[in-house]
Amino acid sequence: MLEGIRANPIVVGAYTDGRGGICPMLAAHRHGGRTSFVSFARAWDEFARTKTIRRATEREVRTLENLLVASLAQEAETDLGAAIADYRKRRFPEIIVRRLSDRLARPLEDDLGDHARRADVQRVPHRLGHV
Repeated sequence: MLEGIRANPIVVGAYTDGRGGICPMLAAHRHGGRTSFVSFARAWDEFARTKTIRRATEREVRTLENLLVASLAQEAETDLGAAIADYRKRRFPEIIVRRLSDRLARPLEDDLGDHARRADVQRVPHRLGHV
């Protein structure tokens, strides 16, 4: 919706004004958003205090844009905060690290032995989700 209201003339009181102006939901739809919240359309028209079709004022569009940006920021903080908390709770297995040259020098059967007893193996705690 944010991209849509920035790229199109916005109207209140209708889906379109027949002269190129569109409502925020149609603007969102044209920019990839797939939503159909009738409550938003009613709230948008009530916010604009209109029962007729007209172009939204600069103030109305700016207010909508600011609310959308604030909503996106709040959503991002919540998701990021939850991800960090989840990550801190997780326990990761140790990763066995050794020099690549040592591995290439030994035959494959040697790799099947007990790694914990070998002198060239170093245990490193796994802190990332990937290696």
